[in-house]
Amino acid sequence: MNSYSSGRRSRHPRGGARRRGNPERFRGQQGEAKTQTVTDARNGAQPSRPARKPERVEVTSPRLYVGNLSFDATESDLFELFNGVGHVQNAEVVSYRHNQRSKGFAFVQMQTIEEAKRAVQELHDKEFLGRRLVVSGAKSSEHQARS
Repeated sequence: MNSYSSGRRSRHPRGGARRRGNPERFRGQQGEAKTQTVTDARNGAQPSRPARKPERVEVTSPRLYVGNLSFDATESDLFELFNGVGHVQNAEVVSYRHNQRSKGFAFVQMQTIEEAKRAVQELHDKEFLGRRLVVSGAKSSEHQARS
């Protein structure tokens, strides 16, 4: 063993010690702006991002996409809403696996294509549980493979 080695490997191989304590001490001019945006994002303010227009998909099947859905909306809420337009076969709110929280969109299966088209005409851009719905045809599996 070398006389200058203690036998322990450093956790920080390039000689940089991990900084602890007050981050204000180590902040340079470049770091200020970066840290500020991170702090803002943590406080609930979102960094500015251009609004994305929802893609309009033509209704070619009875399956519909329902976007901009309230996180409090349930499948029974959707069932009731779409039953006012036509016969609903299935309503499925998409949620995260780990905490079961809604992702803010859903799929609704209508009885016929005509009912699905009528649902898009009547319910698209309609206020539901405090949000304006986006209702359009769901992308088919062949459409997803091309995108």
